[in-house]
Amino acid sequence: MIAALKRAWPWAGNIAETVATVADGLGTTLGVWLKTYRTGRRTFTEQFEYPELPVPVAARYRGFHRFDLTTCIGCDLCAKACPVDCIYIGKEKVEGGKGFVVTGYAIDYSKCMFCALCVEPCPVDCIFMGATHDLSCYSRDGCIVDFARLPLDVAWGRATLNPTAVAESKVIVEPVHGGPNQPS
Repeated sequence: MIAALKRAWPWAGNIAETVATVADGLGTTLGVWLKTYRTGRRTFTEQFEYPELPVPVAARYRGFHRFDLTTCIGCDLCAKACPVDCIYIGKEKVEGGKGFVVTGYAIDYSKCMFCALCVEPCPVDCIFMGATHDLSCYSRDGCIVDFARLPLDVAWGRATLNPTAVAESKVIVEPVHGGPNQPS
């Protein structure tokens, strides 16, 4: 029928083809919605025991970063590779030697887009993507995580990065550990 309309009136054939395409798309959408509705829709907290239990994530999930301050050499390659400039590294030159002591390593998660471009250039593999699902906070200040001021088990990835540890790290003035050349 559409072919006959296109021969007689080309514009009417275009309208009929458009209506048929939209109807086909709406039919597909309605079918998927009905299938989802029949299987039983549950809320996120009904499906997962969140926040009591962590949300299951895929094996290559790019969550909040993990950072090992003891192996960082302060080369700034991760900060240079970051396309949104959300990594801030504080470092001091080692007196009487070569290299740097990292005094601060902060990531602003209000800017971070979790692209993992900071992970690849690191020569000592001290930064990598973790599996932490969220880092809820009430202010923008809570989105800036300074890994040099976090407790060692959280900063090194042995414990989960959580809002409580980040909030407690805001009151610490001195870094917890400044690197392999500085005594802790």
